[in-house]
Amino acid sequence: MLTYYIITFGCQMNKADSERLSFYLEKNNFILAENQFRADVLIVTTCGIRQSAENRVYSLVHQVKKKNPKTIVVITGCLSERKDVRSRIKNKVDIWLPIKELTSLVPKIKNKISNPLIAKDYLSVAPKYESAFSAYVPIGNGCNNFCSYCVVPYARGREKYRPASEIIKEVRGLIKNGYKEVILIAQNVNSYHSGSIDFTRLLARVNDLPGDFWIRFVSSHPKDISPKLIEALGRCSKVCEHVHFALQSGDDEILQQMNRQYTAAHFQNLVKKIRSVGRKYKPGLPMAITTDVIVGFPGETRKQFLNTVKVFKATKFDMAYISQYSPRYGTASYQMKDDVSKVEKKRRENVLTKILSQTARVNNKYYLKKIVPVLIEGRNRQGEWYGKTRTYKLVRITGTPVNNLAGSFGLVKINKVRDLSLEGNIIAQYE
Repeated sequence: MLTYYIITFGCQMNKADSERLSFYLEKNNFILAENQFRADVLIVTTCGIRQSAENRVYSLVHQVKKKNPKTIVVITGCLSERKDVRSRIKNKVDIWLPIKELTSLVPKIKNKISNPLIAKDYLSVAPKYESAFSAYVPIGNGCNNFCSYCVVPYARGREKYRPASEIIKEVRGLIKNGYKEVILIAQNVNSYHSGSIDFTRLLARVNDLPGDFWIRFVSSHPKDISPKLIEALGRCSKVCEHVHFALQSGDDEILQQMNRQYTAAHFQNLVKKIRSVGRKYKPGLPMAITTDVIVGFPGETRKQFLNTVKVFKATKFDMAYISQYSPRYGTASYQMKDDVSKVEKKRRENVLTKILSQTARVNNKYYLKKIVPVLIEGRNRQGEWYGKTRTYKLVRITGTPVNNLAGSFGLVKINKVRDLSLEGNIIAQYE
């Protein structure tokens, strides 16, 4: 029997894709190897959002082929259809696999195979879930937005969504198997549609399934967040008090050059409405808002950057993933002059990081001395249990018993806050 190993870079969608690859291979009698150097087949699920992620792929492929030239290297994910990437490492990659062609992998590895698992759509392949209590459930794949800096529409193609009945069936199976958290994912979840069912109706259907579980979803595009979706965030009791949607810039001219199709004022208005709905329907926890932002986009002046600073200060994000602009081959912005220096990009990143630390700590003070439910995920390097609140706050749990808490809900009294995390003692544990 052949052995395989999968290394995943990037977003939740890539992780979900890798889970489906694992199931597909094991259904075809492949066995998981100890590590990448001992595998007959190494699959790299790649991310092309930033150059740093791309460089890690080049380094990994080089190391594996140097140590074991016989390893069959498979590249899937965002880099699998990039012509420049294929040219650069063509002598070290054996199979290029766009993820939508997942079910062709085994025939490509083996010239002949008995009864391979075949599926018309790779998302209909069941996954081998990495976690026993929290699962990513892809509701679709691809993107139609063509933000000027982003490779996703080129790497994954146009939006294609799973039938609602198929999604509900997968979620129902997870609940039956004791899963505590379901994370609905797509490049743009709130663009979902299947017949007459949009994302708001899908969310309501998942919420109505019996069981004690939490619902999260990522990622949302601001232009597609509708009033009825915002209302559903409050009315659906199992949907967590956390919304992630990308700002990218606080300057309207830069947003236009990015082809984001909204203004900074529109974004801030959405935040106000979401927090208002949270206060109305779920007063026990404040609605957490997290985001992504790019600094140093081509042509971004210091004055334009200061508009992003203003939005950061006004919005008071709970978390922000701040990245320095990185030109991506094949995108519209790749043709623009990358005229903001690395030093200036780093300075702007540091400015926003400092603001985030301040606002996140202020937000976290709300939790001090309060008892909040936490989904316990595991132990950290210090042997302490940790987990996350419904608002996606990381909680370090001190003074806990030695029995296994992973995958259970706990009531935790918060006695210490940091910029981006909380600390507390467990009061009660429940399944």
